[in-house]
Amino acid sequence: MQYGCIAEHLGHSFSREIHGALADYSYELRELTPEQLDGFMREKEFCGINVTIPYKATVIPYLDEIDEAAQRIGAVNTVVNRNGRLYGYNTDFYGMSAMIAHLGLCLAGKKVAVLGTGGTSHTACEVARSMGAKSLLTVSRTARDGCITYADLVRENTDTQILINTTPCGMYPNPEGKAVDVAAFPALEGVVDAVYNPLRPQLVMDAMARGIPAEGGLYMLVAQAVRASEIFLDTEYPADTTERVYRKIFLQKENIVLVGMPACGKSTVGRLIAEHTGRAFCDLDEEIVKAAGMSIPEIFQRDGEIGFRNLETQVLKAVAQQNSMVLATGGGAILRDENVVALRRNGRLYFIDRPLEELMPTEDRPLASSREAIRKRFEERYPRYCAVADSRVPVYGDAEAVARSIEQEMI
Repeated sequence: MQYGCIAEHLGHSFSREIHGALADYSYELRELTPEQLDGFMREKEFCGINVTIPYKATVIPYLDEIDEAAQRIGAVNTVVNRNGRLYGYNTDFYGMSAMIAHLGLCLAGKKVAVLGTGGTSHTACEVARSMGAKSLLTVSRTARDGCITYADLVRENTDTQILINTTPCGMYPNPEGKAVDVAAFPALEGVVDAVYNPLRPQLVMDAMARGIPAEGGLYMLVAQAVRASEIFLDTEYPADTTERVYRKIFLQKENIVLVGMPACGKSTVGRLIAEHTGRAFCDLDEEIVKAAGMSIPEIFQRDGEIGFRNLETQVLKAVAQQNSMVLATGGGAILRDENVVALRRNGRLYFIDRPLEELMPTEDRPLASSREAIRKRFEERYPRYCAVADSRVPVYGDAEAVARSIEQEMI
């Protein structure tokens, strides 16, 4: 291995793409069991590695020298091999500091609660101290080693102003998880979540819904990778590198979700965008048909609309966990709030707004099989489409023009 990342599980990692955007070197993702770690570290057959869960503390005994910040934090996430000697660093400190600054949060004089007790928690606590937090709480499932429990946090510390999540709650493949309910903290001013997949973890989604500044961990991941790459290569990147790479990776990973009336052209536009951008394309109705083993009219006939909607939600939640795709949804997919939340975790919603007079009824859409049915659905749903969409795309011209307008907005 030249450069890479080691962990027990790396199926959700974005690190290869990030380092690929930084420099021209080979970067490998290497999953290691605890039993394999010892041989890997002793053989030293790498130039530089990033280290993530659960090995940030485990690798320390193998190191010849440890950076002062990493010693203070008690966790190492970057190791460099210099002539057979291993040097350890903690670039997560830099990454988390950069993410908090990017979000525009001020921790000075604030009450901060750090959720979790692992290596990233130690980093978050050190960052909060360095930024002048007035009060710092570390929260765990059990009250030990100076921690308070989640019950204590909610019962006795409702005046918490900043939440920093370092637990895996809400991480792929369990995106609906969250360590706490933000509603318990009326004084909350900001939420920082180290989880980066999904792009918007549930804790972040909840905070944003309340108008509270919040961000998932992708910015932190990119910022720490920039610093790690500088250490790998003994170089210094331009000041705008983190912002540039973050935006590039975010746009690459964020799904393009098309919503709108039946027959508005979502599937046609979606296929064109996928073709132009090299993304995968997914038609939600086609996925539902595959899951059911029958057509949509047959599902309606067997299970009714409620049965169809339940299956739609099940399929949608599974599909929405993917990244870097174009997703054409069914006309009624956005009727359920839980569907919209699932789509937004990794996606941006575009409303394909085709005029009512251009929408043609078709037999394969049970709720839009006649002009009268389409008119009724249009009147019922139009305000909902406008409310949930991140961007409204009026249809002027053919599908190619609509696709190009969406692609221009993504730049």
